[in-house]
Amino acid sequence: MENLKQRKRLLSIAGVIAVFIFISIQFTGPKVANPAVKNTFKGPAAVEQIFKKACYDCHSNETDLAWYDKIAPISWKVANDVANARSRFNFSQWNDLSEAEQETKLWYIVNMIGQGKMPLKSYVALHPSARVSKEELALLKTFVISYSAEKAMKKKGLKVVTMHNETDIKLQQPVALNGVAYSGDYKNWEVISTTNRFDNGTMRIIYGNAITVKAIKEGRINPWPEGSVIVKVVWNKSAEDENGEVRTGDFNNAQFMVKNSKKFKSTEGWGFARFSGQKLLAYGKM
Repeated sequence: MENLKQRKRLLSIAGVIAVFIFISIQFTGPKVANPAVKNTFKGPAAVEQIFKKACYDCHSNETDLAWYDKIAPISWKVANDVANARSRFNFSQWNDLSEAEQETKLWYIVNMIGQGKMPLKSYVALHPSARVSKEELALLKTFVISYSAEKAMKKKGLKVVTMHNETDIKLQQPVALNGVAYSGDYKNWEVISTTNRFDNGTMRIIYGNAITVKAIKEGRINPWPEGSVIVKVVWNKSAEDENGEVRTGDFNNAQFMVKNSKKFKSTEGWGFARFSGQKLLAYGKM
């Protein structure tokens, strides 16, 4: 009986010591501070929203800690992660980066999200709302592609065609007279084939949407399934380099084939359209 009492006494003392240590460590270790925001990232509203929910808690001076993030020793890891993240890039000091660095960082962000490395899995486990969906990732890719296109055009001294705005990051969508609309989504599709025309010096890449690619793999192309979309993108060839390699030059046009038997009865179920030049002008007047 005496041993039992002594054991309870020791456990009580150990409990008091543990509580004392737990309370004491709350006043030690690194803390997360939010310095003044100098110049935050500015982009389309939809893009900003994704970055804020998925990245800002670590990669900005607007860290919003949950109550459990402030409890040591968890708070120590959080503070370390935030310091490390801010050292890589900080959305609250975005304009401190050169335009080239900003473009590089945007591609880095998209690639890390695409590889499942950002946001950190340990962070998403406690903050599930930070998870980036496939649709949101596709949206970010579209934005970064258009952002890079604008920078390339500006660098070449070409007139910049605005590819996104503050409220909608979708590429401008010119529409041909038959109703076929241009869409930059093909840039995320699989490549079906490549081809060249030596008579006019152009290079082409042919893309297919998911329906098209599945039909090819399963051998179901006679007839093609409804919803198939094939896009042939044409570039002017640039001169050969010193190694004899020929690379794409300026964008020439994008040619769309859309399978919709109801809408395009007069052309055997296919709608055709061509969008040319930087302004993506729809071909045809009738």
